[in-house]
Amino acid sequence: MSRYEFPERFLWGVATSAYQVEGSPLADGAGPSNWHRFCRQPGRILNGDTGDTACDHYRRFREDVALMKALGLSAYRFSIAWSRIFPEGKGRTNWRGIAHYQALVETLLEHGIRPMATLHHWDLPAALEDLGGWANRDSAGWFADYAHTVIRALGNEIDLWATLNEPWVIMDAGYVSGVHPPGHRSLKDAPWVTHNLLRAHALAVQAFRADGRGQIGLVVNLEPKYALTDSRDDRAAAERAHAYMNRQYLDPVLHGAYPDELAEISALHWPSFESEDLRLIQEPIDYLGINYYTRAVVRHDPSGGPLEVTAVPQHGVEHTEMGWEVYPQGLKDVLAWVKARYGDIPLYITENGAAFADPEGENGRIDDTRRIAYYRSHLRALHEAIAQGVDVRGYFAWSLLDNFEWTYGYARRFGLVQVDPLTQRRIPKASAGFYAEVAQTNGAVLDRDY
Repeated sequence: MSRYEFPERFLWGVATSAYQVEGSPLADGAGPSNWHRFCRQPGRILNGDTGDTACDHYRRFREDVALMKALGLSAYRFSIAWSRIFPEGKGRTNWRGIAHYQALVETLLEHGIRPMATLHHWDLPAALEDLGGWANRDSAGWFADYAHTVIRALGNEIDLWATLNEPWVIMDAGYVSGVHPPGHRSLKDAPWVTHNLLRAHALAVQAFRADGRGQIGLVVNLEPKYALTDSRDDRAAAERAHAYMNRQYLDPVLHGAYPDELAEISALHWPSFESEDLRLIQEPIDYLGINYYTRAVVRHDPSGGPLEVTAVPQHGVEHTEMGWEVYPQGLKDVLAWVKARYGDIPLYITENGAAFADPEGENGRIDDTRRIAYYRSHLRALHEAIAQGVDVRGYFAWSLLDNFEWTYGYARRFGLVQVDPLTQRRIPKASAGFYAEVAQTNGAVLDRDY
């Protein structure tokens, strides 16, 4: 037997998100999202790109499901566009939006592919952003109503659900650094955005318990923080960065309290929250989804913002086109940390992948060897974590398709499959063939170099 064979019934999948791949953002009665509007603000998106066409997945999903089937994949993680269901964010239901996702799910099931649906992957209805977005306490109720409608409509066909994708990014990029919608830079709002996101998550879990089946969880992006030196200041800086990014959304859900470090960072204006809210946020989940891409090496820096932390670039090592260090050991480390801190909660790797500048295809073949090496090293690290007792039940490569990469537009390519932006032709890369072998052998192919 291969030393890298994974557990039986391990899920091998790919992941996408609605605004990044669907296109047709206003089709069939949908309303605009905050990203649809944000992309039209000059200077926000590289090259002025938008998600208006993206990968045309909204119309071509059957072709893409057939691709997944050909690769031998067993699962597909996708997100549902809130503004397709509620064009105004709340109130009137757009049943044509529901019908689209019903057709997608039916197609997946016909091909033997298990759907994992994410309720929210950053694209908030623009009408709700006009009401204050996630800084408005009412946002939790808006999300609960949306979740209830979607789960009631699709809950008999989908048995794996996620509430939110990377709530830390929604808060930090949207309300602190301002590089994502709504483009705010308000440290004062940040704690309330975090709190409302977690309340929304908990209310959606309650809606699922009433109308869904199977399992529901939360998806977070985790980035292990390593101190540059063993000095007391650098170690404390790493702990602050770790609390801010990695523990802020896990401690409340799984331990019932926010990290003490957040209150100690006075510039964050951390408030006291009602005990009733904290009890709600602890609504039990069935699994945790982890998105992992890289690590950060940090040092203490009094000029480094409220956290007094600066990330230190590592030289002489490989980086992706996103500027992220390729560090597979970080995946193993973060999984071990989750197990040690939060116990044996079932886990899924809901995103992992790399953006590289793909070489020009020769004879129809795109030899993206760096992406293959990235996947191989991270999957080997994942297997080692499982062998050491971490309960990981599936892996979703990011991403199936070259897509709209948020503020980078179409200039960063994560896909296993190249998408020609003019013709929408799909061309599987060499990494797609590699990942197909991984899925079809349940990891055994990792025993050899590719």
